[in-house]
Amino acid sequence: MKLKRILPYAKELLQGIVKEGDTVVDATAGNGYDTLFLASLVGTQGHVFAFDVQKEAIESTSEKLCNAELRDRVSLILDSHEHVGEYVKNKISAAVFNLGYLPGSNHEVVTTGNSTTKAISSLLDLLEVGGLIVLVVYHGHEGGKQEKDELISFVQRLPQSFIHVLCYQFLNQENDPPFIIAIEKMKER
Repeated sequence: MKLKRILPYAKELLQGIVKEGDTVVDATAGNGYDTLFLASLVGTQGHVFAFDVQKEAIESTSEKLCNAELRDRVSLILDSHEHVGEYVKNKISAAVFNLGYLPGSNHEVVTTGNSTTKAISSLLDLLEVGGLIVLVVYHGHEGGKQEKDELISFVQRLPQSFIHVLCYQFLNQENDPPFIIAIEKMKER
């Protein structure tokens, strides 16, 4: 067996859950790669809600979707993922986050533990039983360690009788390597 790298493993987790016709969330649209990936998975009958606080991220994502002729499957929302419950009303099968900052942009605009945990709480209410939330945690930036600590503390307190939480990380890599937190909803509360 060969260990999967972080981003391919995150995609594999999502690909194992998301099917045609599903509604899903990209909580951090960024440069649009995850949104594009999700849009291809949900098919013509599914829908992706993609959030970002930066206009340039929404524009980059829109351009990728238009080039792939998948723009009609996605609602692009210029707002924080903490407000996901104001936009998404249907049950979802999955959500993905890439925490940290938008590569190639202002490194002072970052995700925070507070906004991320609020988003996770809302998403857990929307998540179908058997659904999955995948967080790729980049924490090597200013404020990243605090966000990581808040996030880990939050997910460790989720009740195991309803929710399973996995942490996938490489322990011997330098420079704060990213890691995955995967949250699976086992049953309704």
